[in-house]
Amino acid sequence: MQTDCRLPNRHSASRLAIAMPEHNPDLWAPWRSEYIRSLGDQPADQSCFLCDYGASPQADAENFVLCRSKVAFAVLNRYPYTNGHLLIAPNRHVGDLAALSDDELNTLSRMIRDSISILTKVVNAHGFNVGLNINRCAGAGLPGHVHWHVVPRWEGDTNFMTTVGSARIISESLEEVYRRYHKVAEEATSS
Repeated sequence: MQTDCRLPNRHSASRLAIAMPEHNPDLWAPWRSEYIRSLGDQPADQSCFLCDYGASPQADAENFVLCRSKVAFAVLNRYPYTNGHLLIAPNRHVGDLAALSDDELNTLSRMIRDSISILTKVVNAHGFNVGLNINRCAGAGLPGHVHWHVVPRWEGDTNFMTTVGSARIISESLEEVYRRYHKVAEEATSS
């Protein structure tokens, strides 16, 4: 039995939860359930959502696809880490960087660069995290279709909600970010 009831130096909720697990707060995120259910519902022969989006340009607005080329596209992440979190993927279902053609890799790199330029204006980001997870053990939620995450960041965005409550605040809807992204992209191409 634990006899030392002293709390750590700081009384933040996360430290309190470690010292006293019964005080671990529950945070409800029902919007995540659609994603979680989708992980187990797809038969092995069914295409992934990125393949579906890549093959459906007529549904770009519905799927939040921001831009596309012959070989790649950028889409708003439906389960964002921050406002404006993008996924940039090849149209082709490829799970490994080595399997990408030079044209695909070059196009993806340019799309990442251009998306960062536009997102800087759309969400006033101070910086970005850009990365990819290859294979499930590395954190890939969709290991068969390589894709880059472009995550806008701001000075001080690790605020009390993230630090104390282990929660993120997404302050703008996907529809609003989508609309503003296209407005800035159109302005950039017309000048």
